[in-house]
Amino acid sequence: MFAVVSIAGQQFKVEEGQEIFVHQLDAEDGAKVTFDQVHLIANGDNVQVGTPTLKASIAATVLGKQKGDKVVVFKKKRRKGYKLKRGHRQSFTKIKIDSISA
Repeated sequence: MFAVVSIAGQQFKVEEGQEIFVHQLDAEDGAKVTFDQVHLIANGDNVQVGTPTLKASIAATVLGKQKGDKVVVFKKKRRKGYKLKRGHRQSFTKIKIDSISA
């Protein structure tokens, strides 16, 4: 059984027991969160598609927060003496999918 759900503005294909990284959520470590924007649920040959969402929910547990890899942004204009180097690290939240209920 799997579902397609929107979490923090992105769509994810999730299954029970799966651990995924999503954009940073406002929840403490160990907190239970639910997501109700479920677009699709498939259980074998039984597929339910929402228009645009279903009346279902996904329960998950927050495992922790961490940062992603550093992305270097480098700008340069040749022969002008202009160089700009900046970095960015995206914040992520690791969650574990506990249950999918339709």
